[in-house]
Amino acid sequence: MTKNSTEGLEFPFKTVPEPTEPIAVADGILWIRLPLPFVLDHVNVWLIKDGDGWMLVDTGIATDHLKGIWDVLLKDGALSGHSITRVLATHFHPDHIGLAGWLCARLNTNLLAPRTEWQKARLLSTDNSDRLAAGVTNFYRKLGVEAEDLIRISERGNIYARRVSPIPLAHERLIDGEALNIGGSNWQIIMTPGHAPEMACLYNAERNILIAADHILPEISPNVSIWPDEPLANPLGEFRHSLQKIRDQVPEDCFVLPSHGRPFLGLHERIDWLDAHHVDRLAETLAICQSPVTGKQVMTEMFKRKLDPHQWGFAMGEALAHVNYLIAENRISRNEDADQILRFTAI
Repeated sequence: MTKNSTEGLEFPFKTVPEPTEPIAVADGILWIRLPLPFVLDHVNVWLIKDGDGWMLVDTGIATDHLKGIWDVLLKDGALSGHSITRVLATHFHPDHIGLAGWLCARLNTNLLAPRTEWQKARLLSTDNSDRLAAGVTNFYRKLGVEAEDLIRISERGNIYARRVSPIPLAHERLIDGEALNIGGSNWQIIMTPGHAPEMACLYNAERNILIAADHILPEISPNVSIWPDEPLANPLGEFRHSLQKIRDQVPEDCFVLPSHGRPFLGLHERIDWLDAHHVDRLAETLAICQSPVTGKQVMTEMFKRKLDPHQWGFAMGEALAHVNYLIAENRISRNEDADQILRFTAI
């Protein structure tokens, strides 16, 4: 996720909450900021008043440290004596659904999620087969990744499965355009594919509040990536369309609750910045591909800073997302050489 300027945005909250000390961002909405063991070091989760209890939106990653934080919140902290009526996961990424199974079992409550996100979480969390490892390794080999890095990728195994608790066997499906009643107030479900296949945002028109998940972030650009399970996809095309979808359906003066960074005002300005950022990245990608290059070469040209293993995968996926967007527009060709290495060339 690329860092950038926040110029033009307003941040009503100058401080951020401690993990076990939620902040009220609006009447009946609490902000919890949970730590992550990455460079992107936190995720925001939201509690919405729901009758006599609270509905939880997203959960944090499955680590013993976060389980301890939830123990404090539920036993002795702000949620002591209150029920969690439902758990909602906006999408399948571990920082959003990681503790859903653990919390749902502990609290005897149900999971709400988009069907595709639930299915992908279930699939990825249970597949430790050799076929998966071989497929992932071959995906990166065809992109020009060297043998030493391929060994490292193979040795990491199914990291996703280690970052989530068992995904619930059942879920209540979130459907685009439908209204979800939370505490007597309707929240419109807006699906925003791009960062994830069917990520759900929630908009309350009465209160003019948008829970934006990872779709619109104030301080970084959401990662939009190609992954081994769908190498020919065009998630950047979906992401740009989803940006326009939110712009059309949600007013500029909406109060935005993002999954990373602080709540902010300035929705349309932020959408315009994000779209312009990708237009610039597409021009850069086209310039890189003036002569035949591998996916690895595109990535190293686009991301010149030192990357840790976690960042490396996102950088490769992001580079490919821009390549695939240009292929869909017939501005780049994809060709496979005799060694089954893919080369990308501007047309």
